[in-house]
Amino acid sequence: MIELGVNIDHVATLRQARRTWEPDPQWAAVEAHLGGADGITVHLREDRRHIQDADVRRLAELTQVKLNLEMAATDEMVGFACELRPHMAMLVPEGRQEVTTEGGLDVLADEARLAGVVARLSEAGIVTSIFVDADIAQIEAAARIGAKVCEVHTGPYAHAFHRARDAAAPAVKAELARVRAAGEAIHAAGLRFNAGHALNYYNVGPIARLAGVRELHIGHAIVSRSVFVGLREAVREMKRLMCEAALQGEGGAQ
Repeated sequence: MIELGVNIDHVATLRQARRTWEPDPQWAAVEAHLGGADGITVHLREDRRHIQDADVRRLAELTQVKLNLEMAATDEMVGFACELRPHMAMLVPEGRQEVTTEGGLDVLADEARLAGVVARLSEAGIVTSIFVDADIAQIEAAARIGAKVCEVHTGPYAHAFHRARDAAAPAVKAELARVRAAGEAIHAAGLRFNAGHALNYYNVGPIARLAGVRELHIGHAIVSRSVFVGLREAVREMKRLMCEAALQGEGGAQ
């Protein structure tokens, strides 16, 4: 069954806007779990713009579902992950000027160093995921460096969907085909196929219907919906949409 990892970064964004103690990301993790989340994702950025070190430590200790730590492949972050030992560490590119992650990690450009990073994480018992664009060469490189999971960047698909507002639009179908091909390459390489970025309640169905997709990581849309309906209900609704789509498969309603 397809799984949902809920990214709670933007709960911390709201807290950091006032530099106060609420809302508490740990409480958000509990509510997400009760809503049906299979995992919790947080991105500990170099500039600490939202999630803080103490948040990750508390979540690692107390979260009752899988913890996925998004991180840059820096010595600082690798050391932190090896100390805490989350269930999974997802290596992502990171830029201080970006609002959110803008693309997949360029594994080909830094293959030797990244292989060392993956080895350190693996030795600590951490499953390593690589956030990649829907690019076969990058997926093959991720397999070579020892990653166990590839998460395909669904941003281009989501942006095409937003522009067209129609799942049957040629641009949307083309981007979905790229994600599908990436998933097939991931499976051929013996890796787990995850996906995420800019997915929401309107565009998640076609991605969840793809054959072999194991887990979707979704944050901003869920936290945004939670302002109106509460986090538990926002997670429950997303999980329902995903599961219904996954059961239909690609032969189901589009």
